[in-house]
Amino acid sequence: MYCSCCFSLPNSSGFSVATMNGQLKKCHIAITSFIDSCSPFLIPSSLSPSLCDSSHNLDSLPIVAVEMIHSLFLINHSGDIFLEKHWKSVIGRSVCDYFFEAKEKAAEPEDVPPVLQTPHHYLISIYRDRLFFLSVIQTEAPPLFVIEFLHRVVETFQDYFGECSETVIKDNVVTVYELLEEMLDNGFPLATESNILKEMIRPPTILRTMVNTLTGTSNFEERLPSGQLSTIPWRRSGVKYTNNEAYFDVIEEIDAIVDKSGTTVCAEIQGVIEACVKLTGMPDLTLSFMNPRLLDDVSFHPCVRFKRWEAERVLSFIPPDGNFTLMSYHVNAQNLVAIPVYVKQNISFFESGSGGRLDLTAGPKQTMGKTVEGLVITVHMPKAVLSASLTATQGSYTYDPATKVLVWDIGRLNPQKLPNLRGSLSLQAGAPKPEDNPSINIALKIQQLAISGLKVNRLDMYGEKYKPFKGVKYVTKAGKFQVRT
Repeated sequence: MYCSCCFSLPNSSGFSVATMNGQLKKCHIAITSFIDSCSPFLIPSSLSPSLCDSSHNLDSLPIVAVEMIHSLFLINHSGDIFLEKHWKSVIGRSVCDYFFEAKEKAAEPEDVPPVLQTPHHYLISIYRDRLFFLSVIQTEAPPLFVIEFLHRVVETFQDYFGECSETVIKDNVVTVYELLEEMLDNGFPLATESNILKEMIRPPTILRTMVNTLTGTSNFEERLPSGQLSTIPWRRSGVKYTNNEAYFDVIEEIDAIVDKSGTTVCAEIQGVIEACVKLTGMPDLTLSFMNPRLLDDVSFHPCVRFKRWEAERVLSFIPPDGNFTLMSYHVNAQNLVAIPVYVKQNISFFESGSGGRLDLTAGPKQTMGKTVEGLVITVHMPKAVLSASLTATQGSYTYDPATKVLVWDIGRLNPQKLPNLRGSLSLQAGAPKPEDNPSINIALKIQQLAISGLKVNRLDMYGEKYKPFKGVKYVTKAGKFQVRT
């Protein structure tokens, strides 16, 4: 189901995620597909035609039976363990000390190494929604396999509770433990598909919570989900809707570095297509694009027939019921990445070290006629800057003297009247002129635009006779978008 040569942890001390990058592109789809449709047994892909048709041809890859997660710890932003789950024997919380040491050394929570090796365990973690999900493994295991499973846990919590936060998890702790018990069986992924889980464990509601409290019952169903026994485990049988609809959101994030002169140093686009499909029966959908060849590093939900995509660049699939991620993709051809805004900046400090000047102007660049919304410019100032006295022609600004971060919230960008922020900066008395140049980060949103130029051509449905409502929405956001000064 996955390639043992790519993802085994080393026996020697230390681990570099970069060692996996060469094989990541080949095996990511396989791992994601296996996680989505896994059972307690490792079945060769040649015996599972439904999975083979929706993922890479894995017949030639060795089947590896490995122990998965032994324990799981949920850690909040301040470093407190607020929930733990053990699938075998109990492992003491002291094992997390190695993780806390790595967290102290990291400048940002995102910089904590995802894989840590201890004398007796491996620690594999992800950081999502200001929470760390830390898994403990006693034997060598594929790290990307574990990371994908942890992301699936977070997405399941978001699907059940609307968000994944410490407060929400504590308020629904019984349901959380029920979900973890079903998603992992003795260390192996069992049921990770949302439709199957919702048939076994009903999502909590206020009315259901009151009834359970009064009657002493739980949200757990006694019967086996119908999808668990079918060749299409991601879709439950007998689905019926009064209004049949299928909506797709094409969401793209720009990661870019722009130098002081405005030249693009590097740029790439991370894209995802989120689907909300509520259709009666067992529809078979086909989604085509006007320009599919610009997509790189594509990974799919297991429902997608991968061989059809390889041959025709068309998405053919029987969709899950409800919300799901249909596909994710990557565009790394720099000439195809349009930079939607520019920032003219002049940040200087006096030689005497008494202060400095700041002048920022933002404007649209390549927006294809669309309006830039939610524009926020964040400047990380040198440690010597005490305060800022500035004037903004649009929006508002705040400066935090503790974190040395200046945030200018512009909002909607008006091309006819470009926003400007200028004024003076005060430095600590006697402090030398700062040597480090401030870095500028940009956040933005553009509605009804996929910055890569990707466009959906049409959506066709087979197997059912009714005509569904169909819609596509495009959104472009800024990911890691930095302007150097």
